[in-house]
Amino acid sequence: MKVIIRSESYADAGAITDIATAAFKDLEISNHTEQFIIMALRAAKSLTVSLVAELDDRLIGHIAFSPVVISGGTQNWYGLGPISVLPDYQRQGVGKALIQEGLARLKDLNAQGCCLVGHPGYYRKFGFENTAELVFEGVPQEFFFALAFNGHFPQGTVAFHDGFKAKH
Repeated sequence: MKVIIRSESYADAGAITDIATAAFKDLEISNHTEQFIIMALRAAKSLTVSLVAELDDRLIGHIAFSPVVISGGTQNWYGLGPISVLPDYQRQGVGKALIQEGLARLKDLNAQGCCLVGHPGYYRKFGFENTAELVFEGVPQEFFFALAFNGHFPQGTVAFHDGFKAKH
C-alpha cells in the first residue's frame, strides 16, 4: 500500500467527516461525535496539525492535533485526536503513519509534548505513557497518555479545546 500522508486541504473536509463517522460507527466506547469535534476545531481555527492519509487519490484516514491548556500554565502542549481510519484500512499501519508524521510536525513547531485519551495497549509503542504529573479529570488514568518531547512532564490538569464538547 502506497499511502501518502499530507496536510488537509479545504476540499478534504467532507471526506474527513465521512472517515470519522465510519471509523467510529461501531465502536461502543465512542459517543459518535468525532466528526463534530473535528468540524468544531476547524471552525475555531484550532487544528494545529491536521493530516490525511491518501491511497490512490482517496482519503482513508485523518488525524487532528489541537492545543491543550495545562493548569500550571505550561505552554506548547497539544492533544492528539480524533484519529480515524476507514474500517477497511484499519490494522494496516495507516494510523501509525498518521501518528508518526503528526508527532514529527508537532516537534517541528517546537511543541513540548502531546497528550490523548486512548486505548492502553496501542499508544505506548509511540512513547506515550501514563503519568501522575498530568491529569485529565473524568477519565481513568490508564486511558490518559502523555508524551513529553523533552522528557519533562509538567504538572497540572489538562483541558482539551472546547471543540471536544461538540455534539452536532
